[in-house]
Amino acid sequence: MPRKALQSAKTLVVKVGSSLLASLSGGLDTVFVAKLAGQIASLRDHNRTVILVSSGAVAAGTSELGLPRRPCDLPGIQAAAAVGQVALMQIYRQLFNYYHINVAQILLTRDNLRDRRRFLHARNALLALLKAEVLPVINENDAVAVEELRLKMGDNDSLAVSTAQLVDADAIIMMTDVLGLFDRHPSDPDAALIPEVREVTGDIMRMAGPSASGVGSGGMTSKLNAARAAGAANIPLLLVHGKMEDVLVRAVRGVEVGTVFMPPGKRESSYRQWVAYGRGPDGVVVVDDGAKAALTTMKKSLLPIGIREVRGDFQEGDTIAIFDLEGGEIARGLSNFTASDMRKIAGKRSNELSVLLDRHCDETAVHRDNLVMVG
Repeated sequence: MPRKALQSAKTLVVKVGSSLLASLSGGLDTVFVAKLAGQIASLRDHNRTVILVSSGAVAAGTSELGLPRRPCDLPGIQAAAAVGQVALMQIYRQLFNYYHINVAQILLTRDNLRDRRRFLHARNALLALLKAEVLPVINENDAVAVEELRLKMGDNDSLAVSTAQLVDADAIIMMTDVLGLFDRHPSDPDAALIPEVREVTGDIMRMAGPSASGVGSGGMTSKLNAARAAGAANIPLLLVHGKMEDVLVRAVRGVEVGTVFMPPGKRESSYRQWVAYGRGPDGVVVVDDGAKAALTTMKKSLLPIGIREVRGDFQEGDTIAIFDLEGGEIARGLSNFTASDMRKIAGKRSNELSVLLDRHCDETAVHRDNLVMVG
């Protein structure tokens, strides 16, 4: 049954990781890219619309610059990305041209998607390219995405989900260097592949580990966070090993490969999807058990009295993540206060706020209309 969702999917977002694109001898693995192009061409020949989210710019630039290894400093990563984006697109253009497929490069940053107007502009641009039967190749703009790189969140896993939301895709196929999600570390001889996940719970998250290749910036935790976001958008996500023979073609035929993460069935509105996953959190607030119950059980707004800690430097209207006392993220929402003001009013009653801030202000830290549960 879950594989039927992939069989019927008409619009697919395919994400390919750096570990697949990087050659062992340095640079890009053109043999792999050629096979990838052939599979995408086959999907298009069978009336599937495809958007490619591609990593690999930093890996390509590392080789182009003659560096012995991936840079560790921020300017070095940015320089490698700037050079590598050109090399990456040259190879894509050359290999897809063999199948008479035009490609277009779209570079995005988190800032492009956090603003609602920019989100819609990006959507319109993508839809226009798809209408013209052009293959969009999307990458995070590492040359300017300073904050993403500093936070080591520059992988394209979350970007693949945002792209799927932009175009209302039917499914996401995430090509990586693992066979899927295992119930324990894959090196364990007793490890078993989990073919289907219905909900990304805390137990599922604990099965994750860091990026094993050292080439990309993702890892299984990043994949599971992406699967959780895809679930909120009601989009199935398939995690597969990218170097399995014809894995994309087999996946859309319903062959049981990898791990499929099926959505719970309830789709949030596009606005609430954007609040939760269209923009990364600018800060964090930690709430007590009473506030957690008000949010999760009573479906209330977040009041300042329930806030125990404020982290980060955010502005009014920015996205903040809401964590419980155990360190689990339970919600995201748009803050009614700056971080500085939030610290002043944390733990205070609503009728005290105007006096503390010396102005009339909202009584809620995050209003329910601008809050989405993610835990």
